[in-house]
Amino acid sequence: MNDQKPAAPALGGGGFLRIRLDLSYDGGPFNGWAVQPGLRTVQGVLEEALELLIRRPVRVTVAGRTDAGVHARGQVVHLDLSEAEWLGLARGHELDPAVAMMRRIRGALNRVLGDLHGAVEVHRAAPAPEGFDARFSALWRRYSYRIADGPALWDPLGRYSTLWHKNPLDVGLLNEGAAQLLGLQNFLAFCKPREGATTIRDLQRFEFARGENGVIVATVQADAFCHNMVRALVGSALYVGEGVVEPGWLYERLLAKKRDAKSVLAAPHPLVLEEVAYPSDGELLARAELTRALRE
Repeated sequence: MNDQKPAAPALGGGGFLRIRLDLSYDGGPFNGWAVQPGLRTVQGVLEEALELLIRRPVRVTVAGRTDAGVHARGQVVHLDLSEAEWLGLARGHELDPAVAMMRRIRGALNRVLGDLHGAVEVHRAAPAPEGFDARFSALWRRYSYRIADGPALWDPLGRYSTLWHKNPLDVGLLNEGAAQLLGLQNFLAFCKPREGATTIRDLQRFEFARGENGVIVATVQADAFCHNMVRALVGSALYVGEGVVEPGWLYERLLAKKRDAKSVLAAPHPLVLEEVAYPSDGELLARAELTRALRE
């Protein structure tokens, strides 16, 4: 066994090292991402596990907050550790603190989760490049949403990750309506606005495709999403896919910039955060500064 200590990574401002975690989770047992008193959330169990591991309270910053019941396959967070905390993870018998952190955080999560063993999995832990911010450095977030439109497609094994929709949907109509919402727009009609926050977003992809198994998968990608935006977009698009309203109705609602009785949210359980993309290492800080200025 080689007991040589690994070389210390370069530290950022304040003497702390920024760590990036890549994780996935089943959102079904959780009341969303963000910490809420008295409720089990993904952030809550992750920070509890990190506190067991680091032996102090640890706060994480997430790329994209998810609602109650929403899943993630490609979530990203960051946290800051001291040099001693990072190197201490190796405990003298691991060459790489990242390997040690992966093994130990899984154990800590399992202790915190108990009967929910495996509901949250950390797939990667590593020092982040200089300037990295899980939230503000992101270029875009991509979600998927699965829809089985008719009893013939209702698979009981997928009922926790697929919308069982009673009426048949026309994929052509769905895409015709969705395409009119692309670009930099004010999505107030499709958001639950937060006080002081902007509802202007760059919607880069909003499209529907029927797979070989007949299930429709919606892909929604934007630089960022305001609260409930993906579920509101999909929920409204279902009216178009059923032929209840014309495809242009979605654009009319966008221009109206208001929420009313026709503002409906699609169910959360088929929604999955699939991927978060970042620029090259040299552009991370500039991207974070630009995004922070736009959001604030």
